[in-house]
Amino acid sequence: MNKEEFEKHKPFAGEKKPSMLRRRVGHDYESRRMYLITMTVEDRRPLLGRLVGRSDAKVGSPDYPHVELSELGKVVEYEWMDVTRYHPEVSVVALQIMPDHLHGILFVHEKMPQHLGHIIKGFKASTNKQYRRLVLGVESAATASQQRRPEDKRDRSLDNRQYGFLWSLGYNDHILSGNGELQRWINYLRDNPLRLTVKREHPDLFRVRFGLTIAGQTYAAIGNQFLLSAPSKKQVQCSRSLTEADIQAKVESFLKEAQRGTVLVSPAISKGEQAVMRAALDAHLPLIFLTPWGFNAFSKPGHQFFNACS
Repeated sequence: MNKEEFEKHKPFAGEKKPSMLRRRVGHDYESRRMYLITMTVEDRRPLLGRLVGRSDAKVGSPDYPHVELSELGKVVEYEWMDVTRYHPEVSVVALQIMPDHLHGILFVHEKMPQHLGHIIKGFKASTNKQYRRLVLGVESAATASQQRRPEDKRDRSLDNRQYGFLWSLGYNDHILSGNGELQRWINYLRDNPLRLTVKREHPDLFRVRFGLTIAGQTYAAIGNQFLLSAPSKKQVQCSRSLTEADIQAKVESFLKEAQRGTVLVSPAISKGEQAVMRAALDAHLPLIFLTPWGFNAFSKPGHQFFNACS
């Protein structure tokens, strides 16, 4: 939908609700771009495989976290990689299949005759057909319908999507927009099994705890909350007037303390504070990052903070 159509229909659309599935208004989904696609299995059923491995295993070892694909998962993998056969203007960059969802990166390298949603629709249709065959034991939706008794009237309540469809309605897309973002996408897909393994092994590290009282103020926190009661903590505070040499000296000084077990605490506002906390984060040293954004019941640590919490 372009801007003109969007404005025309907006008065009749009712209250706008937040949705990760909404397409970007005004974007040309037929043009040359890269997309990160996410789609989930209906009702989040783990039909595509099972997660195996340990979070402490070495990369490349048989025990490093990965997903063993089910027969249906292998079909889904084949159909995704086969997209280019039907749409030669599209390349598959990456794919990560999880037990109950998938992430895939597609590169539209030349203008398509139809928009991206047409490709996703075709992929869903072909995998839904295989789902019905492998899981439901029927060859198609038509066959399933024919198995009802002739005298039965069609009961719409039987159309619960979990019984007839593999995928949830819609899909989520991210559009590549900046330098370095593609590599972050690829890393995100690659590390998905590891992140899920860590969450399952240590669920308390990823739950928000509310009502923490510290020095008379109330906070919410997520991560290793034993750090809050660590015997040695130090505030990281750096003047904005520090030179690059001064900042480097601060980084080295604070890292030495953190290596001895001191927990570094900072909102990381100034350039020097950011440099210190980034260095501590990269070195996997104990730290408490103070954020003004707050948390809700659905908050989870993203990007670099996931590893810090774990």
